[in-house]
Amino acid sequence: MTQHDDERALDERVIDELRATIAAAVERLSAADARTEALAQYVPEHRTMLIKRNAVMTPIGRVWRLGVFLLGEDGTLYRTGSLTRAVEPGRPAYQSLSAETRREYRAAASRGKFTEGESVNYDAEVIELTAGALHDAGGPLFLHDGAALVRWNPRATADTATPFSAYLADRVELAVNPPAGAN
Repeated sequence: MTQHDDERALDERVIDELRATIAAAVERLSAADARTEALAQYVPEHRTMLIKRNAVMTPIGRVWRLGVFLLGEDGTLYRTGSLTRAVEPGRPAYQSLSAETRREYRAAASRGKFTEGESVNYDAEVIELTAGALHDAGGPLFLHDGAALVRWNPRATADTATPFSAYLADRVELAVNPPAGAN
């Protein structure tokens, strides 16, 4: 066996452990009936046969918010994207471009099929759980020296990153047993 074969076998073992950790987290969160949030796809304003269609958020599923990750009820791991609330957006105030942009996202979520006031996640990216995709990746989850690590701070290095299993266990514990007043 060559060194390359050894590295590939180590990476595959780490990926198997990563998948098992995620499956155990889904099981624990489901059993505890932990709070979930909506996951949506943002569909921008467009025209269909000359009819103007307003921007809308369409539901994709439910996720648990676990720090820098969103975890789907089906075990899909996402990199967090953006978050808004499904509330009536109010009238334009033209205070700033960023305020109007946030108002438009609230309006799109309000037009979607979400409960009033619900948190709606969008622009979340699926994290591909393969050694090739995660080996020294730039996102929150990466493989380095035979370990799955979490970059909870975008500037974190492999030396300051947290082991994935410890990070996920901590976040799952907080979701299952939230601090008093957190709900």
